[in-house]
Amino acid sequence: MTSLAGLLLRNRNYRHLWMGQVVSEIGDAFNNVAVFALVMEKSGSGLLVSGAMLSRAIPAVAAGPIAGVVLDRFDRRRILLASDLIRAVVAAGFVLTVHQERPWLLYALSALLMFASPFFTAGRAALLPTIANAEEIHSANSLTQSTSWTTLTVGTLLGGWGADRLGYDAAFVINSASFLFSAWAVWRLASPRGFRADRGTAAPRVDHRMAPWREFREGLAYVARVPLVLGIAMISFGWALGGGAAQILFALFGTQVFGRGASGIGDIWGFAGVGLIAGGVIGHMAGRRTGFAGYKRTVTVSYLAHGAAYMLFSQAPSFAAALGWMMLSRVGMAVTSVLNNTQLLRHTEDRFRGRVFATMEWIRSSVMIVSMAAAGIASQYVGPRTIGLVAGAFGVLTALVWAWADSAGRLPEPGSGNSDRGR
Repeated sequence: MTSLAGLLLRNRNYRHLWMGQVVSEIGDAFNNVAVFALVMEKSGSGLLVSGAMLSRAIPAVAAGPIAGVVLDRFDRRRILLASDLIRAVVAAGFVLTVHQERPWLLYALSALLMFASPFFTAGRAALLPTIANAEEIHSANSLTQSTSWTTLTVGTLLGGWGADRLGYDAAFVINSASFLFSAWAVWRLASPRGFRADRGTAAPRVDHRMAPWREFREGLAYVARVPLVLGIAMISFGWALGGGAAQILFALFGTQVFGRGASGIGDIWGFAGVGLIAGGVIGHMAGRRTGFAGYKRTVTVSYLAHGAAYMLFSQAPSFAAALGWMMLSRVGMAVTSVLNNTQLLRHTEDRFRGRVFATMEWIRSSVMIVSMAAAGIASQYVGPRTIGLVAGAFGVLTALVWAWADSAGRLPEPGSGNSDRGR
């Protein structure tokens, strides 16, 4: 199996896609920090911050089904390119919000930016098997996910510095320029067989006005009828139940539980980021050494660790212990994510790949919004420790359901007819 360094050195297409990812995701962090800081500076209202979060989350959910259908119907490289160029224009438009008293323009631009994002993120995932061969696919997936977690951690720090030292205008311009660089990197991709999905003998129904809806339903039916894909979707659902609450809980634990203010929130996010990066490395090594049965056992153990560690985080008596448990929780989550995505890339039919990855994003985003809202409401009635305990329990329950499905033979390897292959 190809090493991470070997992949970057030898695979020109992946190297360009990865360079674009690094630059654009760091640029995203500049935008995220600047938007929320700008809202707080202009209003000081937590309610308006929540409005900004929803203006970004809801359009991403709405775009998911559309993105999946489009990615499986048209040239995926061109869709990625269009997404980057549109986001570059929208990101530059944020400069107009710096001196705008009312937040409506900031909300509108946030909605447009996030509506365009799933076309790129799901498209990038769907594109990996086209630019990476069977020996490279696990390394490509591991590096792509680990890079996302690293840029989130590093980019947030740089974004905060940029907004503070350079100003909001500069932060938004940097974000726009990062999308232009990513567009250049995507434009450099080349493949003899092109970047369209292999739709096999499926009859084209492009001219029928209900074709997009039919194709979306076909994607959902594919997820439902392939046990492994359905199992991975179940894990995405289970993670999002607690993951949405985490957006609220990190702030509550940093300020209310441990009384450390903004620095406490930053520390929790920072240790979570370190755990994700470490888990990405572990997931990469595990994927290189385990067969299909070993993969399923590893997911059981790592996701059980994720949920249990989150429960322990919620009850930690000291801040240092809480940081340790949070880091371990994110290690378990990252291992699971890397291994599951590799299996999706290996086993999902090309003609459904865009819809499958878009559906996974859609599930996560939809459930996270509900979880975030539920945690916010619950915080008015119960303490953060109780909410965190319940959120972690969802993770444990998800791991147990996966373990039961595996032991009952309900997660066979697609196309092998043998769930014990590689044992």
